Amino acid sequence: MRNRLRELRARDGLTQADLADRLDVSRQTIIALESGKYDPSLPLAFRISRTFQLPLEQIFDPDAD
Repeated sequence: MRNRLRELRARDGLTQADLADRLDVSRQTIIALESGKYDPSLPLAFRISRTFQLPLEQIFDPDAD
């Protein structure tokens, strides 16, 4: 699943560590999410959505590899 985390994080001027702190996950989780090696759980996806104030569909593309 493709996502826009890296783009949105840069837009908001956040480091990977900043975003990890806001989402209560490790920096390694952010790295894995951004590289597409890890798909978030539903609760984490909703926290990401709230953090960036965007609907899930504007952050994640489930049809992309």
